[in-house]
Amino acid sequence: MEELARESISLLASASAKPSLDVVSGPRLGSMGAIFIMLKSALGAGLLNFPWAFERAGGIRSAVTVELISLVFLISGLIILGYSSSISGQCTYQAVVKEVCGPAIGQLCEICFVFNLFMIAVAFLVIVNDQLEKLCGSLYELVTGLPESEMPYHFYTDQHFAVVLLCTFLILPLSIPKEISIQKYISVLGTLAATYLTIAIIIRYHTTPAVRVPIAPLYSTGNGSWASMFSVVPVICFGFQCHEASIAIYSSMENQRLSHWVFISVVSMIFCLVIYSLTGVYGYLTFGKDVKADILMSYTSDDILMVIARLLFGVSIITIYPITLLLGRSVVQEPLLSWRRSRYGVVTAEFESRSRYALTVMWVTVTLLIAIFVPDISKVISVIGGISAFFIFIFPGLCLVFAMRSEPVSWKTRVVLTVWGVVTLICGAFIFGQSTTIAIMQLLRKI
Repeated sequence: MEELARESISLLASASAKPSLDVVSGPRLGSMGAIFIMLKSALGAGLLNFPWAFERAGGIRSAVTVELISLVFLISGLIILGYSSSISGQCTYQAVVKEVCGPAIGQLCEICFVFNLFMIAVAFLVIVNDQLEKLCGSLYELVTGLPESEMPYHFYTDQHFAVVLLCTFLILPLSIPKEISIQKYISVLGTLAATYLTIAIIIRYHTTPAVRVPIAPLYSTGNGSWASMFSVVPVICFGFQCHEASIAIYSSMENQRLSHWVFISVVSMIFCLVIYSLTGVYGYLTFGKDVKADILMSYTSDDILMVIARLLFGVSIITIYPITLLLGRSVVQEPLLSWRRSRYGVVTAEFESRSRYALTVMWVTVTLLIAIFVPDISKVISVIGGISAFFIFIFPGLCLVFAMRSEPVSWKTRVVLTVWGVVTLICGAFIFGQSTTIAIMQLLRKI
């Protein structure tokens, strides 16, 4: 979901003000454009966690099995959202849920939306923190010729200090404006970083001298108990998550037939499956049970291929963080502006600016503190994956159940689709409950 803003922040902003799909103006997306934007929406920071997820699941066979089962629900969720958008005439995720399921569930969707964006922002800073640690080691080895282990400690060489400076002098100034036009110039950067990382991991596996690493056999579950296999579902949800952006993409397509949307969804998810699986397989085969939650942290500081990957991911995240903040801030700020308008009859430019500045500083400060004190990205992604279950399973399931109460379909179709909606809803509730409980317990133990 972290690539949601890459699809186009102006599209989401304008779509929320338009009452139906029929009135959406501007350039229309063709098949290739829709597929490419779906890929940009899905491919991102979640890629770094997949080799660790393969180890956590108990090996390649277990992890791929979980991926394939999850893919059925991922594609189903996209199809349901496209269908719900077509019958509701709405162009954003929140608007579709509110129109189909009612205002109460719509408000829950907005709360989940903001919290999801907030935790994604935390994950961004955790990744930046990780990459700065390795980049500092690389620079020290390059300048002094000494190994990273001999680098003396000073407060100004600590990556936490570097992250604070980065947030203060770069991320915060980029996040304050009402609109962030820079996103249109860097929309391809995340896809480039993801593709480069996959290729680099494959190259490094085939060019590194063979070293025996402890891995589970390919065709056995290894230590992959059912609990272990389920525990990686949040990672998969986080990685494949493009559902929040899907309705904006669907409403911008030239051909909005449901069969065409099914084709777009299937092709996009299969491409993502290939990229994520290649990264997971080769990263896992390279390091085995020693693989770290952030795959880039498993490589040495002097590995030029991976230094480039760190720079690409770092720059990509620094440019996307402000857009993620803007999307979350706009949802939080709107009730404040509405309250001001209802009480005083008008919203002054001064009040809008003050509220925007205050919300931006609070957002950056709190996400920075969480990223510093919870530096393990696997813990953060567990929380994000749990919230992602709402957007991939729970809200689509609710939309399908509510839609079948009013749509003119045959009795058999109504029963089958209602049952599938309930199954999707139950699976999402189970995944959210399990992953969130485990994540909270792990965070409490850490604290």
